[in-house]
Amino acid sequence: MPESLDATLRRLKDERAEADRRYNDALTALDRAAKTAPVLPAPPAEYDEQLITALNDTWNILPSPPAGAGLTGRLTRFIWRTIGPFLERQLTFNSRLVQHLNRNVAAHREAHRSAVALIDLLREQLAQQAENHSRLMFYLQQITPYVDTKDRDTAGRSLVLNASLSALAENMSKRWESMASRELRREQQYEARATALDATHADLRTAIAVSQQAAVTMKRELERLQGDLRDRRAVETSQVVAVAEASADAVDSAGPSSTSAAADVAFSGGLDAYKYVGFEDQFRGSRDAIRARLESYVPFFEGRSNVLDVGCGRGEFLDLLASKGIRARGIDLNPEMVEVCRSRGLDVAHADAVGSLASLEDASLGGLFAAQVVEHLEPGYLVRFLELAFHKLEPGGRLLLETLNPACWVAFFESFIRDITHVWPLHPETLKYLVIASGFPTASIEYRSPVPPQDRLQRVAFPSNANLQTADLIEAFNANVDKLNGRMFTNLDYAITAQR
Repeated sequence: MPESLDATLRRLKDERAEADRRYNDALTALDRAAKTAPVLPAPPAEYDEQLITALNDTWNILPSPPAGAGLTGRLTRFIWRTIGPFLERQLTFNSRLVQHLNRNVAAHREAHRSAVALIDLLREQLAQQAENHSRLMFYLQQITPYVDTKDRDTAGRSLVLNASLSALAENMSKRWESMASRELRREQQYEARATALDATHADLRTAIAVSQQAAVTMKRELERLQGDLRDRRAVETSQVVAVAEASADAVDSAGPSSTSAAADVAFSGGLDAYKYVGFEDQFRGSRDAIRARLESYVPFFEGRSNVLDVGCGRGEFLDLLASKGIRARGIDLNPEMVEVCRSRGLDVAHADAVGSLASLEDASLGGLFAAQVVEHLEPGYLVRFLELAFHKLEPGGRLLLETLNPACWVAFFESFIRDITHVWPLHPETLKYLVIASGFPTASIEYRSPVPPQDRLQRVAFPSNANLQTADLIEAFNANVDKLNGRMFTNLDYAITAQR
């Protein structure tokens, strides 16, 4: 059974009284432990140096040896030889004693100064300790009233808070019960509506199926009407057709015609163009992702003007060039792509690469960019495209071609064969050769989009207890893994860069 509020308050009061008693006992014991500073002895007297000077002046008591002649001199020398050794020993003792006293004068002086300084320091420290103890006692005496006032304020606030929380909890409980009841009614209503929606969806799916069938029939009828219209125009404008055929023959001498190239490209027709836009959105990536991937190409065209983006798609690179103030325009065979770009105000035309370049004046382009385009071209058409690119670029004009890397297993089997509009895989060295053979003095290969490490073949770690044979097998296995990674799991794309 929970404790009542009165019992809780009495228990807290008793605990506080016991704590106060223990605190006062400890404070009294601390006060009694304090001792007055002891009386320190006076400094020792200074060393007596009064006779040091006299000793230094009188220590030599030995007279000079006698030097007289005759009997008196011989007698004097005899006496000197008798008492001289004793006097010399006394002189030696006197000199050593004086030297000892002289050497200890400085030590005695320093010892006296140190003793005086030590006594003064002890006296000062003891006085400071007594003062600190007095201040500590005063501080501890102030803690009790300070904590008591804080506890009273906190206890009052706690009681008010507990009462408020109890009322809030009771109110929340009532609200929760009400909400649970309403939620149950909503679930029942939702189930009824879901049942009705299921029936409606069944009818809607039937209607959509009929609409799709009607759309397919309408598309087939439009294609038939377009074919009939082309046939009537061919009959009515035979002269124009003859001229067009003559022009096509002239282009065929250099490579495939732009008209046939455009007609043979999948999804290039107006009625199917939207399908490739959806294909790009699903498999190539979002517009933001493509912009981020192409952004590193922008510095290559800095300082250039009149840049042509061949196969511009949704216009991601045109947006990037415009953000840097680089004037550019684009072309694309897919009419739906063209309309997507034009709706955002981009300068994009519906045209094929060779036909568009052939209509330009020589040395009229500052740069030419084509990302994921050349793999869509027939070999003969690609050669013609590169030759025209060389002639249409101005001196110093720059060419950049990005394409899938078929030398990478992942790029070929995951990306190249997925897109039915891809015509011919181009090895990096092959495309580089074709660019140089078209007239460009040099060309460089830049590999991009490396396969993530987690998607590559993994090496085997050497166990700590592996023997020599096991280590050799693991080393050979890892060497083969490195070779396969170097051929099959390298870079998904590459770019050829050249300058006119």
